[in-house]
Amino acid sequence: MAERTVYLIDASPYIFRAFFSLPESMTDRDGQPVNAIYGFASFLLRLFTEEEPSHLACNFDGRLSASFRSEIYPPYKAQRDAPPESLKAQVARCREIAEALGVKTFIDNSLEADDLCGILARQMTAAGHRAVVVTSDKDLAQLVDDQVELFDFAKGQRYGPAEVEEKFGVPPQHIQDFLALAGDTVDNIPGVPGIGKKSAAALIQALGGVEEIYRRLDEVPSLPLRGAASLERKLREHRDQAELSLRLATILDQGPVSASLDDLELRGARRELIDPLFESLGFGTIRERIPHWADD
Repeated sequence: MAERTVYLIDASPYIFRAFFSLPESMTDRDGQPVNAIYGFASFLLRLFTEEEPSHLACNFDGRLSASFRSEIYPPYKAQRDAPPESLKAQVARCREIAEALGVKTFIDNSLEADDLCGILARQMTAAGHRAVVVTSDKDLAQLVDDQVELFDFAKGQRYGPAEVEEKFGVPPQHIQDFLALAGDTVDNIPGVPGIGKKSAAALIQALGGVEEIYRRLDEVPSLPLRGAASLERKLREHRDQAELSLRLATILDQGPVSASLDDLELRGARRELIDPLFESLGFGTIRERIPHWADD
């Protein structure tokens, strides 16, 4: 089978972006807000037009601010404000929109959309295909390799291995190690107290990932790094926290979802779904932007 490029969308950033950038005065026939739905539909249609994907999957968070990681570490993402009810009510309709447009969707109440992207990327590349992960989430940079590209669609920025290393100071396969050491305030990953981004990158460059750093911990004081002895002490004192942080930061590449290339073929919008859905949502001219219909 010829190599294909499969687009894997991390839906949440685009749903949230739409919700907070478009007015809630946009409502459906029943007066319910549809700003996130409209913005998400616009994003998908723009992606279709500009990228012309032949194969695509859209991955959703089953719980907007929780996952199996919350069970491992309850503070994970717990610092975030709860999503507004008017946003939560629109997420299911965003998935309906994607499916009506002919997109295969995936959701799991235990996993995050990041994990679904990771699992599907592994399945597609194992079958000899390329993957483009569409997201603005830096954590997904760990999926990048010679077959997987990260695409921040809103900024028009694409990241291969070289671009990831230039941006973060470590290669893609060590992004989770970087986050495990430096922490991540966005997701409330604690990291190692006293180790910042520069020190984390320097340790990884010198010794490797978290597991390798702890195997070679005695070498840390002799590294040509400022405060190397202090770094060794911090690492030793907070080993449990570093290893916990690594578990939290690592995106899964195996799990309870699977798809073949044929499953992800983008066959076009389905009139029998689009027409009643757009009518109920009060969407008018956006329908004209649909580039391809399943029955054409």
